[in-house]
Amino acid sequence: PQREPMPFAAADADRFPSKLTAILARGDELPSPTQLGKRRTILTEPELNAYLAYRAQAQLPTGVVAPYVWALGDGRLAGTATVDLDKVRTSRERGLFDPMRLLRGQLPVSATGILRTSDGVGRFELESASVGSVPVPRALLQELVTYYSRTADNPEGVSLDQPFALPAGIRRIDVETGQAVVVQ
Repeated sequence: PQREPMPFAAADADRFPSKLTAILARGDELPSPTQLGKRRTILTEPELNAYLAYRAQAQLPTGVVAPYVWALGDGRLAGTATVDLDKVRTSRERGLFDPMRLLRGQLPVSATGILRTSDGVGRFELESASVGSVPVPRALLQELVTYYSRTADNPEGVSLDQPFALPAGIRRIDVETGQAVVVQ
């Protein structure tokens, strides 16, 4: 990222769930035509990261710790987390030339990209990724994302290339420097 992490406190973590609850509640309402796209909720970088640090540990996949997300502006996001690469490496047989054979231990994994959203649909366009300080190809990052995002309902995990529906009647998310504006 282009700047240091913003400081945060436990009080920031307390604001995030109430804003999220309000967003979800508005998603259950039918907005009038005059309200559509006019409801805005600002989520700040300190609120999100404090929530991840103080309140969301149980919701993170086992093997992913210390996540931090930067809102860089103009739709750009960057994120990092320490990831247990051994869990991914040993999850299946590896060929001789598979780069995952070389990745061991717990290392920071970082990615930067652009979040593009409109009309209730989002897409993340990856710009770069790294493990430690070594740049890695998209396919390697995809394997990590797939492994750590698999669920019983979604055994294939999240695909970096696929557009996704925004939940709760969200029309778009405008990523600005230090914050994201959720528009419903």
